[in-house]
Amino acid sequence: AMDHDRNKTLLLELQRAAGTGNDRCADCGRPDPAWASYKLGIFICLHCSGIHRNLPGITRVKSLRLDFWENDLIEFMKSHGNLCAKAKYEAKVPPYYYIPHSSDSLVLREQWIRAKYEREEFVATRVCQDPCTAGSREGLLWKLGPGRRQFHKRQFLLSAKEGVMKYYGKDSRDPKAVISVGSLNAMFQELKIGHAHGLQITYSTDGQMRNLFVYHESGKEIVDWFNAIRAARYHYLRRAFPNVPEHELIPRITRNFVKEGYMEKTGPKHKEAFRERWFSLDAQERNLMYFKDRLDEFALGQIFIGGRDEGYEVRPRLPMGVHVKKRKPVITLVTPGREFVFLCDNDRTQKEWIDALDGVISQ
Repeated sequence: AMDHDRNKTLLLELQRAAGTGNDRCADCGRPDPAWASYKLGIFICLHCSGIHRNLPGITRVKSLRLDFWENDLIEFMKSHGNLCAKAKYEAKVPPYYYIPHSSDSLVLREQWIRAKYEREEFVATRVCQDPCTAGSREGLLWKLGPGRRQFHKRQFLLSAKEGVMKYYGKDSRDPKAVISVGSLNAMFQELKIGHAHGLQITYSTDGQMRNLFVYHESGKEIVDWFNAIRAARYHYLRRAFPNVPEHELIPRITRNFVKEGYMEKTGPKHKEAFRERWFSLDAQERNLMYFKDRLDEFALGQIFIGGRDEGYEVRPRLPMGVHVKKRKPVITLVTPGREFVFLCDNDRTQKEWIDALDGVISQ
């Protein structure tokens, strides 16, 4: 028992030791990891430990606090650690490759862990793929059809060299759409699409944003598509903005909406009936879009969100002289043209939307 307690103390000291990188999960960066892989010599969080459990040939996990640690395992952990593993398994991560955070979807985190330790895609001996070739891909994806009822298998083609992504109809020789990589974006949307590998692809056509919802049965396949889109985008941005430093380009490759969800909105006179709409806030484009349904291809409308000095403001109350029958938390979005009134289901949603909108107004 003394050995057991001493080893536990040693492990926790090791997890907090400066300069080891052990104080954050080796795979997703979550602080204070409470688990470890004693085969890889890394400290990981509970969520990532679940993924490691599915790779028994490559990694084996124990809890720092609950499990018994033998002396030789402690020695192994001492001579390894997160920074040491990073140097080996993340030696050559391409600049366009998306490195997931703890808040990202499971499929992204799982494929990152498999790519690192199972497939060893980023070890030093690997030849780095040029973004132009990495951004070229073709294959079948399940795409949500019109009417939002069912998914159909469709052929997709991405070419970084040509700067386009295309997809084809059921029997068509000609593409249904030719999408410029310049306006292309992709984000994982498992809950919205209702599939663990659900990906939302957006692009602009005739000045309007269009949504495509796709998935693939294979987690590896959908994450490969996502990173291929990122490689094509990176290739495009590098050429379009040759003088912009790398660290400024990376966040612009793809982006997630900062907030999405249902709110009710009324018309410009504030006398019209309130209707439920799905809202998506794109901070990078400073755009609040609203849709009749969350899986619609096109928005019903969009509201540009400027800065505070341009007269934009968000308030948790109704405009002067406006009365509403429904007793629900209110948001008024003040723009130079008009005041938009939204109703939220509860105080928490109201606060989240106000914070998100305020964040865009302040940036």
